[in-house]
Amino acid sequence: MPSATAQANAKKLSVRAAVEHVFAHQKMRFGLFIRTIGLARAEAKLTLANLAYNFDRLIFHEHRAATG
Repeated sequence: MPSATAQANAKKLSVRAAVEHVFAHQKMRFGLFIRTIGLARAEAKLTLANLAYNFDRLIFHEHRAATG
């Protein structure tokens, strides 16, 4: 692999890892599987999954802060 390609991949790695972690969590915990007709329905399903994920993270962090 050329060094320029390796450097470009290294820059994208941290962002990609963070995003893939969220999608993996949504798939495993919430059973996220998007098979809809139309972009609007797919966006709605993703929006609800993201909202549920954010509430889950909020509860986790509040519980963690309360227990020390």
